[in-house]
Amino acid sequence: MGIKRAGVVVGVVVALVAGAAPGVRASADSPVRDALARVVEAGVPGSYAAVVDGTGTWRGSAGVGDVRTGRAPDPRGRIRVASVTKTFVAAVVLQLVGEGRLRLDDPVADHLPGLLPYAEPITVRQLLGHTSGVPRDITHWQTLEEVDTRRSEAFEPRRLVRLATDGVPLLFPPGTGFSYSNTGYTVLGLLVERVTGRPLAAELERRVFGPLHLRDTSFPSYQPFLPFPAAHGYERLYGEQAPLTDVTTYVWSRVWASGNLVSTPDDLNRFFRALLGGRLLRADLLAQMKDVRPGALGPFGYGLGLMGVTSPCGGPDWWGHAGDVPGYNTWSLHTADLARQVSAGMNQDITAPVAAHQHMLLSVVTTGLCGAAPAAAVATGERVPYLGPALP
Repeated sequence: MGIKRAGVVVGVVVALVAGAAPGVRASADSPVRDALARVVEAGVPGSYAAVVDGTGTWRGSAGVGDVRTGRAPDPRGRIRVASVTKTFVAAVVLQLVGEGRLRLDDPVADHLPGLLPYAEPITVRQLLGHTSGVPRDITHWQTLEEVDTRRSEAFEPRRLVRLATDGVPLLFPPGTGFSYSNTGYTVLGLLVERVTGRPLAAELERRVFGPLHLRDTSFPSYQPFLPFPAAHGYERLYGEQAPLTDVTTYVWSRVWASGNLVSTPDDLNRFFRALLGGRLLRADLLAQMKDVRPGALGPFGYGLGLMGVTSPCGGPDWWGHAGDVPGYNTWSLHTADLARQVSAGMNQDITAPVAAHQHMLLSVVTTGLCGAAPAAAVATGERVPYLGPALP
């Protein structure tokens, strides 16, 4: 049986019916609470969120974070944020550009000769923006059961690149198209290590986690445990009638620089506030990060490690990233003026019902950033992007 992640065919954030009012309140009666409940009612164990606005931070959850004990999700706890990792890695790469140690249009082969088996020059900018043509990923699992049985398998980053590219042609000539590539971000992680002479985890700590006091954020590589989780992660891997499988403990070196980060909703909000507020990058580099390719991922444009979309409620554009990995679906989106921020997720992903993914974005995120639940959503055939490890 091949893995088929439930595609979410909805109008995403651009097809909302008018009716959202600004100003979600940081209080016990936040409309985000009802939105989180709708995610759980759609068929996942739990959901959680941290919402920032002018009144403070509201945190809440719905459902269960541990099906054995019935414990509710803790929105202050740690989660696997998957592809939100890419924005952190992109920020480090762009800091190196700002320091003159790299140039965006440097061919990667100048720094990592022989890593990619292609004659065509591929630049740092193209890897950051997924316009390199480099294949997406290796095929990690052939069946749903393998998501469980291969959880201890470890991958060294160069092996990931080799397995994904050896004998596999480029998807298109570099710079001529868009194709989301986890492999490309593995290359960028190796590039950071080559230029700095330090492990990627150490550079993330030195440049981002430490200065921003992200005390619950880490880059564990080969360490499989998730201490103090917001919720255990689950998938339905052995059939629709079988019990949920707990996939919280997992060696996620297979996603490394493309998705290995552990964080919390609060830390994600703090990171994006610093990034979008200009504390991590020079203004010109932040502007290049936000120079998006429109419609790259459904309704979302994609820049250099950053997703952007026009607000459906008439306010400033939204910026951030999403992430998918078995057991955890994460959204971290923020208004351009940072007046509102939402980092939220649910503890089931690749086997979660379509409606749960729909409510995660259309109900939870949109309610948090627009200030009230949308009256309705119109199906337009857009698909919520899946950003996780490649599936068959």
